[in-house]
Amino acid sequence: MSTPRIVAVAHAIAVLHSTAAACAEAQTLTYSTNGDTALAALIEEAVERNPQLRAARLEWVAAEARIPQASALPNPTVSFTQHVLGPQTRVGPQFSNISLSQSMPWFGTLADRAAMAESESAIRGESYQALRAEIVRRVKLAWYDLIYLDRALRVTGEEEELLRHYESLARARYSQGSGQLQEAVKLQAEITRVLNRRQELLQQRTDTEALLNHLTARQIGAAIPPVLDVGYRPQDPIDAETLQEIGLAVRPEIAAARMGVERSRHAVSLANRRSRPGLTVGIAWGAVLPRRDDPGLALPPAGNGRDHFSLTLGASIPFSRTANRAAVEEASAKLAAAEETYRDLTAGAAMGVRTAAFRLETVARQLDLFERALIPQAEHALRTTEEAYSTGVTGVVELLDSERLLLDVRLGFARLQSDYMKASAEMERATGSPFPTSAGNDGTSAGGPTFLVDPGSKEVGS
Repeated sequence: MSTPRIVAVAHAIAVLHSTAAACAEAQTLTYSTNGDTALAALIEEAVERNPQLRAARLEWVAAEARIPQASALPNPTVSFTQHVLGPQTRVGPQFSNISLSQSMPWFGTLADRAAMAESESAIRGESYQALRAEIVRRVKLAWYDLIYLDRALRVTGEEEELLRHYESLARARYSQGSGQLQEAVKLQAEITRVLNRRQELLQQRTDTEALLNHLTARQIGAAIPPVLDVGYRPQDPIDAETLQEIGLAVRPEIAAARMGVERSRHAVSLANRRSRPGLTVGIAWGAVLPRRDDPGLALPPAGNGRDHFSLTLGASIPFSRTANRAAVEEASAKLAAAEETYRDLTAGAAMGVRTAAFRLETVARQLDLFERALIPQAEHALRTTEEAYSTGVTGVVELLDSERLLLDVRLGFARLQSDYMKASAEMERATGSPFPTSAGNDGTSAGGPTFLVDPGSKEVGS
């Protein structure tokens, strides 16, 4: 490929990308980040760089470019005829002909084609927004998993330190003759178990980090700094009915399905027009050379040697009624299918909102139970067992049971916090609008969850 052609292709691609960016800005689906600047940076990066989303954006641009093509008349036809043995006419021998003709579809055909192209462009736009929302959802789910894993790693690290303290205490008791060596061995086995759990968590974090890098089109091995802390605040009682109405009004998939029904209606109208003739109009010019000069011709005819002009009006004949009827049946069946798809998506959206609402309410109750009862009780039980163990009232088995209980409770609480935020992301996806609704477009939310990254690490998304 020559250098000028390469430059031209590169320029065309740049124009497509700039047009796609303009389309995306014209129809933006907002989302909530609950004040998490690191998550906002990741989402912005994914929306800008994800290859799958960029491809959908360019498909949207291509659909926009098809609209003026659909509403344009077919190209006119120019023909030239050169006679080898020109026919004789009244005013002289005909030398050549030039004609220009234009075919025109039946009235309303071009309008239907343009409406179908506009609907297809709108469908592509809504499909882009749906994919964008799905990418945002996947980024959020992976991010909240990463938050859980970082917190679980911190919890298991603290448990390891605590178990090592117990081990040193058991060894001191053994050296003083008030304990058994078996207690230290059991504590060492428990430390090994915690270390194995940490390795599993680290493996899961590596996989989740790779997923986030894939979604944001980064290097797969790029490091994402750990989140130091996470807070949450369950929302007020959720009005599922209102959220369902919001989802039906703004969810991209449902909007695309509505556009699909509209496109199918225009397709039915276009199929019905197949039984109408197409028109053709034309003009022709014939060159007559030379003038008639027959021997013995006493009086030359009027207009002798003058070129001639003619007008043409034609019509196509929709001959095959079977084919035309089949086209109408096909378009009608596709219209019915589009209507069924729309009904299915509306029911699915309602189900998604209901499922997410139930999940949010259930997890919120579980979080309240953990905060109000399970965590304080597990901490109190461990403190009591520690005191009893230090005085020799209980053995290491009871101490390990209390330690495992607290570890499970703390990890369960961290998992529920992550699950709550993931359920919020699912609700946002189901409604097609930011959730929690108190969050602004900039990702801030008054009094919402807060997420902190290690100040000594590079900020996520930078």
